Amino acid sequence: MEKITIGKGIYWVGVTDWNLREFHGYRTGRGSTYNSYLILDEKKCVVDTVKTPFTSEFIAKIKELTSLEDIDYIISNHLELDHAGAVAELAKVCPRAKILATGQWIEGAKKYFGPNLPVQQVRTGDKIPLGKNTLTFIEAPMLHWPDSMFTYLPEQEILMPNDAFGQHYATSQIFNDQVPEEILMEEALRYFATILQPLSPLILKMLDKIAGLKLKFKVIAPSHGVIWRNAPEKIIAAYQRWSEGEANREAVVVYDTMWGSTEIIGRKIAEGIMKENLPVSVLSLKENEPGDIITAIFKAKAVALGAPALNNLPFPEMVKLFTFLKGLKPKNKIWALFGSYGWNKGILPQFGEEIKAAGFPMPLPVFETRFRPGPEEEKAAQEFGQALAKLINNKQE
Repeated sequence: MEKITIGKGIYWVGVTDWNLREFHGYRTGRGSTYNSYLILDEKKCVVDTVKTPFTSEFIAKIKELTSLEDIDYIISNHLELDHAGAVAELAKVCPRAKILATGQWIEGAKKYFGPNLPVQQVRTGDKIPLGKNTLTFIEAPMLHWPDSMFTYLPEQEILMPNDAFGQHYATSQIFNDQVPEEILMEEALRYFATILQPLSPLILKMLDKIAGLKLKFKVIAPSHGVIWRNAPEKIIAAYQRWSEGEANREAVVVYDTMWGSTEIIGRKIAEGIMKENLPVSVLSLKENEPGDIITAIFKAKAVALGAPALNNLPFPEMVKLFTFLKGLKPKNKIWALFGSYGWNKGILPQFGEEIKAAGFPMPLPVFETRFRPGPEEEKAAQEFGQALAKLINNKQE
């Protein structure tokens, strides 16, 4: 194995999951990695492990660089099994190693691995000397599980923040200056939008905490995707903007349709938005997967959701999307609802009340037509789009 060095005596020993295509209900079109790091000092340690199916490959990589009997510590920054899946097996073959983790991790690990792991609790500010390097710990509860923490090496200014600052991006080039920046930032944004978005207030607090500790970073080494070794402050600045709810001056129209009526309305709404010289995307739920749609919604200032009524309910794919959105809690957006119905005029307004109850402001009344829209209704839909665009312009002034 070719050594991949991220610092003096620090090596990448993770695995690349080239064929991962689904994570938490979202498509991962570029696969992912499960990053783990081996620190070889007077004392030796492994930071994070890998997903269970890759355990043998992972342990073999460590054995190429050091004896398993010499490992003193296994740090587990996060209990989720794409990072802790191999921890019990690694502990079994590293007889003197102590697992370092938060108290929440220790409690949760009993459910996954039983009560007999060799664990030691660490807290924010705890330091463990390895020799030339010192392990420093920062608890990060709910980023994105209660057990999460960051590991920092002050001597080399390396941060290992587990799921923070990561991406689902499988590549043979492990560092950010080796891959196309536009793809990297696209995947970093998608990761934030689909996984970390609801934690934005906590992320802002963590960024303040890091600033208060006056930590410096030469390398940010997350547990998914590419390692930031060139200008890592760029991803920190991006997280600041994203957590504050930064959005582009644009709109997105997202719809599902049975016989084309809702699609016609959606396209006319988009035409109205364009008449006000604003960019707009029009996305069908049938043709686009949830992760792409949620990322587009995250980037936009206004969102128009469109659905027909079916069996006295909004069309199921829209309900599914709304379930994702309620959990993700997008902020600083203007919402609108449109669609068509056949015999129950009250379904979409009722859905509109659910949207508002979820905390999504919807200043315009629901736009709906009975069956296929005629010329007057198409004109009204276009005017609806113009009204939505004017709300975006007013919000930007």
